[in-house]
Amino acid sequence: MSNRDLLIEIGLEEMPARFVTDSMNQLSDKVTNWLLEHNISFEQVESFSSPRRLAVLVRDVADKQKDVELEAKGPAKKIALDQDGNWTKAAMGFTRGQGASVEDIFFKEINGVEYAHINKFIKGKDTKEILGELEGVIVHLSFPKNMRWGDQDLRYVRPIKWIVALFGDQIIPITITNVTSGNKTWGHRFLGQEVEITSPRDYEKVLMSQYVIADYLERKEAITNQIKILEEDNNWEIPIDEDLLNEVTNLVEYPTAFFGKFEEEFLNLPEEVLITSMREHQRYFPVKDKNGALLPYFVAVRNGDHNYLDKVARGNEKVLRARLSDADFFYKEDQKLEIDNLVQKLDKIIYHEEIGSIGDKVRRIQHITKKVSELLNIDSQTQEKANRAAEICKFDLVTNMVYEFPELQGVMGERYARISGEDEAVAVAINEHYMPRHADDSSPNSTIGAVVSLADKLDTIVGCFSIGIIPTGSQDPYALRRMASGVVQILLDKGWNIGLEELIDGVLDLFVEAKVAKLEKQEIKKELVHFFKLRIKHELNTRNIRYDIIDAVLGTKIGNVGLIIKKAEMLENNKDHQDFKTTIESLGRVVNIAKKGEEAEINPSFFQSEEEKNLFEKFTEVKPKVIESLNNHEVAEAFHLLASLRELIDQYFEHTMVMADDAAVRKNRLAQMVQLANIIYLIGDLNAIIVK
Repeated sequence: MSNRDLLIEIGLEEMPARFVTDSMNQLSDKVTNWLLEHNISFEQVESFSSPRRLAVLVRDVADKQKDVELEAKGPAKKIALDQDGNWTKAAMGFTRGQGASVEDIFFKEINGVEYAHINKFIKGKDTKEILGELEGVIVHLSFPKNMRWGDQDLRYVRPIKWIVALFGDQIIPITITNVTSGNKTWGHRFLGQEVEITSPRDYEKVLMSQYVIADYLERKEAITNQIKILEEDNNWEIPIDEDLLNEVTNLVEYPTAFFGKFEEEFLNLPEEVLITSMREHQRYFPVKDKNGALLPYFVAVRNGDHNYLDKVARGNEKVLRARLSDADFFYKEDQKLEIDNLVQKLDKIIYHEEIGSIGDKVRRIQHITKKVSELLNIDSQTQEKANRAAEICKFDLVTNMVYEFPELQGVMGERYARISGEDEAVAVAINEHYMPRHADDSSPNSTIGAVVSLADKLDTIVGCFSIGIIPTGSQDPYALRRMASGVVQILLDKGWNIGLEELIDGVLDLFVEAKVAKLEKQEIKKELVHFFKLRIKHELNTRNIRYDIIDAVLGTKIGNVGLIIKKAEMLENNKDHQDFKTTIESLGRVVNIAKKGEEAEINPSFFQSEEEKNLFEKFTEVKPKVIESLNNHEVAEAFHLLASLRELIDQYFEHTMVMADDAAVRKNRLAQMVQLANIIYLIGDLNAIIVK
């Protein structure tokens, strides 16, 4: 059997840079899976991409599918044969569907039941006969956003301009919209031309001759090396932001790095403004000296060669100069504005039509900030600063600078607050209250910043849930999952002894009282608690906590998030200890039978055995110690105290019938189990733990 290489290339109008890499990987995965599903062997898969193409090269693809021998399972014997031992219609239908006859049937026992089976042989087809099915793989690629073009029905990331589909030197017949596959590709939009590919293995070489570096990593490395050369030649430090590097790599097919300059007077602008103007709007890399000070230069990457590079640099300088001139004007104009006047303007900006204005949101943030500050027993001076930070935390949204550069919200607020003479802690909190901004960001460093951040995020999450905006699947337009993770991160980093349900209740009351909530409060709260439990579950997964232990600690109320983490880690660390199994089983037995009882006072006069009395006395002694240990976050000690009840619990069940005939005795015994279960639940729902 001979092997051939397979090449699929989809030529497109320029794709958004953020779509390219994921789309390349998706095409590679789908082609790989298609080959595996069709029993076609191959050596290796290589993927390629650029702004104008997605491609996959599969080396040494078999010329023929593998032959397959398998057992096809049919109906049970009692269904396949009638009472007289004749084949039924079910048996005949089964064999007909398998291309066989009833004479081929044999019976095989599975879990005590005999089933009809047939040995089935499927002869492999020639690979070239079925490769046309790859059309479906191409058509069914999914993208974050699609478009239609002309009179075509296909929705795709961008219009398809050409398709290369080769198996060895043979063209695979594929037609999508009005484009038919061939062996011709296009090189660089300006430097290249249409060119023929005679062999799939020549793909990279052919494209390189037409000024296209098809390998994403090779293109990325070329950019990095060119920047390093500029860095060394000019004694600069050029910090390479990984996200920007990835984006630039997917914006060009033939990268050439160059540098330009701007007027030194623009260095008077805040560094964040300069870097944002360069990085976010122009895709430039900022330049610093060896001491980390920003220099009046930038590094850009053109999609082309070195010809006329000086003109390209001057053109980029002109564009950046205009950007920085605008920023300079906005910066000076913003400093003429009064913060309190800007805060008043927030009432005119709609936050959400069902929730109100940003001004309404700010007032809620103030209320929540006050509530959190009181729960934390923060001193009055700090509370006053926190309230001021909450009051003005969004004022920069109506400044010229943030209107032009939304990425600078909070950053400019801090700077303008400092310039206006606000307290330093207040200024810092305005910026910090947006933290953590993303998964890799840290939580606010200051107490004030953390309190206002917590208030802002809880207001957004609870507000959205109140009007029915709840993330489902991959849909989360308001980034509520990220905000909830931020809340969890803040509570963990600060170690605050605050119950999450208590926070949710306080915030939810604001929306209920304002008659914004569409559902009953308890229904919304249930959804919110579940939502936060999923975020905590994710945090526990990252700490390698076993799934059943996660279910155990999240099986009751959340309470203190930090305490939940400690409980989970304690149980994880103890799960293999010798006495863990017997302790969990004994405590779990209490929890099980307690479900049949209700909260009630325990009356010792109804005790009928020493075991009841002994367990009651020990429980009475242990209960306050367990609570105190958990209040001090000494979870191992709390669990040890509960474990000390194990022998008494076992003796109790050995000599005591909880469900006694006497109703009063039964009620008293169940009350004892309920009170004991309530203390056990402080550790978690231990019945969820799988013990072996």
